[in-house]
Amino acid sequence: MSCDNQHLHEECNNEIHDQQIDNSSTILEKIAKLYAERLLSDIILEVDGQQFAAHRLILCASSDVFQVMLMNPKWSESQETRIVLHEDPLCVKVFPEFLRYLYIGRININHILVLPLLTLADKYNVKDLVKLCVDYMCHHIVSAAKHNLIVSWLQYTINCGHKDVYDACIKFVKYNFELIAKMDDYGNLETDVLITFLQKSDLVITDEYTLFNFVTHWLSLQESKTDDEKGIELLVPMVMQYIRYPNMSPHQLASLLLNPFVIRFKEFFVNQMSLAMAFHSNKLDEYLSLHSTDKSNSDRFPILPKKKKLCSKKCSSLSVCFSDTTQYTPRLYTSEKWSSTLVVDNYRNLPIYGMRTLVFQTSASLVESDSKSAHAKNEWVVDLYPKGVWFKKFFLILWQGTLEMPECVLKTVRLSLTSLTGSKRVNIGILMYGKQNGIEHVCNVYQRRFSFTEKEKMLNVNDLIPFDELNSTNARSSYLTGPDNDTLKVQIVITP
Repeated sequence: MSCDNQHLHEECNNEIHDQQIDNSSTILEKIAKLYAERLLSDIILEVDGQQFAAHRLILCASSDVFQVMLMNPKWSESQETRIVLHEDPLCVKVFPEFLRYLYIGRININHILVLPLLTLADKYNVKDLVKLCVDYMCHHIVSAAKHNLIVSWLQYTINCGHKDVYDACIKFVKYNFELIAKMDDYGNLETDVLITFLQKSDLVITDEYTLFNFVTHWLSLQESKTDDEKGIELLVPMVMQYIRYPNMSPHQLASLLLNPFVIRFKEFFVNQMSLAMAFHSNKLDEYLSLHSTDKSNSDRFPILPKKKKLCSKKCSSLSVCFSDTTQYTPRLYTSEKWSSTLVVDNYRNLPIYGMRTLVFQTSASLVESDSKSAHAKNEWVVDLYPKGVWFKKFFLILWQGTLEMPECVLKTVRLSLTSLTGSKRVNIGILMYGKQNGIEHVCNVYQRRFSFTEKEKMLNVNDLIPFDELNSTNARSSYLTGPDNDTLKVQIVITP
């Protein structure tokens, strides 16, 4: 080898010019062509009379279920060249897209297609598609509600897992129950699922009377689906025992007597209403003592007892245990009696560190009677700092001398709640509203039980809303509502 050639060879060895070439899109096109043009297919999948030419290699590589079905000799399908698959009608419509995804890894998902696609992905254990569908559903809960799909999403995740979607659906429904109760698919809510919501104290609702009416509407929808009168007779007390009758006013309780279900199942409802009236007349102990061993209705309404802590009293299997404190526990009631709303219009024009104030009253007691205490009011002041808090420099005078305190800026969304009427222990709920897909809804809730005293009259809540998300200059916040998505809306609920 000459010196020149040897030098060139050494130079080439010393200078290696690597360059990665990505031609994966072309490979995907070739694989997609195999599916589209039925080239070299070695198996036929038949779904509802439609035949799809496929390749064992692709099916087995994408799905554990297909791998077992087509490769395990114990399965008869492993020897077949044509396999009939039985799918739900909704899944039949999306099966071509599902199969195509196995070849190219791309698919169009929307609120209508996602559930049948997830059903197929679950059935055939296509884990990557499961993740795509679950992620989509978690970010499109409001869209599902708008298109009457959230009930079906919720009930599917209850039966098949997917905790993230389940949690997101539960959160949306319990914070926006009235919105869901007005949707077409409300009647498809299964009994156990409805009871789950009726047991919750963090259910957002105008008042208990409103909830009662929504539940009777659900019962009417169930009755329209069946001729089983005995089944309805069992269903009514099964769900209605979770209504918190003592939290209705005497006037509302009286109006229940006109309800068709109350008229038909008078024995059950009179029992509940009598308890509530005893509560409002401050004669609850006397009523409980008198009715603790009453079993008169248990034969007429033989339903399963609720899964609650056992009471020392012998309670009827018909109704809620009268000493079950949840009967007297208020929910997140949004009526004027228990709440008030602070609205910041033209939010983008609100100065940095700007504050908005709200002064309002709530009832001091759940009891409505002629007593003075029953008409007492609690007075509150709310100060909202949605664009941060600025503490200016000040001087603190101490017995040792004067101490200079530097200025301080807190990058937080703060709400300060001050009591103006003495000591009390209350339940506080702060509802944050937002807007998505044209639907205004409660998107988050802060809850706390707090004791106000003469020394501690103020509660400060920081990070009520993620600061950067609310005040981003690049995108509209999901926490803003109104016609122009420029309104901040916060509702404060306070109950004893």
